[in-house]
Amino acid sequence: MRHAETVTFGGSGLDRAAELRGDAATLDDWIAAGKAETLVSWRGKPLVNGLEQGAPGAARLVRLAMDHPVLMQSVAPPVLLGRDAGRLVFIHDISGWVPEGLDDAALGQFVDLSEQRHPDLPEDCVFAELRRVMTWLDVRDAELAATGKAILGWHGTHRFCARCGAESRMEQSGWTRICGACGGQHFPRTDPVVIMLITRGNRVLMGRSHGWPEGMYSLLAGFVEPGETIEAAVRREVLEETGVRVGEVGYLASQPWAFPASLMIGCRGEALSDEIIIDPVEIDDALWLSREDIMQAFAGEHPFLSPARKGAIAHFLLRNWLADTLV
Repeated sequence: MRHAETVTFGGSGLDRAAELRGDAATLDDWIAAGKAETLVSWRGKPLVNGLEQGAPGAARLVRLAMDHPVLMQSVAPPVLLGRDAGRLVFIHDISGWVPEGLDDAALGQFVDLSEQRHPDLPEDCVFAELRRVMTWLDVRDAELAATGKAILGWHGTHRFCARCGAESRMEQSGWTRICGACGGQHFPRTDPVVIMLITRGNRVLMGRSHGWPEGMYSLLAGFVEPGETIEAAVRREVLEETGVRVGEVGYLASQPWAFPASLMIGCRGEALSDEIIIDPVEIDDALWLSREDIMQAFAGEHPFLSPARKGAIAHFLLRNWLADTLV
């Protein structure tokens, strides 16, 4: 697909500086020379500014000096994300900080609109949910934010060795965990997920999960199972969820999706049948929708259908399907 890497979180080409991971002396030299800076995360939310403009490219990740006082609240050593414009970029996690008047209920909403401000940072710097601001970041900041969220999320859920249960420690600048008890080495996990644009003539197959907001439908998706090809996963997931059989399958684009740690593999499939028989355990509903339906939804004019989330690969694939730019 010609436009594949224009998907949100893609196409930045970040230099991840893998050769420096674990080289403490060289990293210290870069930091001492003032050639390093850090991003900050709180409970998976990046620290950003520029949100008041609310426009694509307007928001920016806040980059702090490596000796900023707020970093004293870090819950773990920083992770090296890469090298950008001749400077190293790290990320610190200060999830141990508890904001005054924190509303935990807001954090659990389907769309988290809450913002948290740290008293030691400028007023325009806020922690904001990445799904809310992902389309407001430029391509480099989007990749850095997704990488930082995914790697910190992995550390938060993999503190203990999967082999013996002992607590492991961070190594290689955050890209490995080592168990001191049994010597086990553990590496960041990414789960492959197929998400598919299943078409039949002028229609596309859409579904919705339990608990989604009213009117929200998206492309079908599911995890790839062990021993399964991408093509087989597409056919199995569609059949399991809707009873629709799929023939030819082709790859379109991929998207790192750090919610919490997936690689969304966008595919196209040709349906061989029309009848929908949903599995009510898997999904809440599924239906065939025409190009005209999708165009109306994107324009906010459909009587019941809400558009797929802007910035997600489902929105990206549907938009390119409408524009006939899938090749």
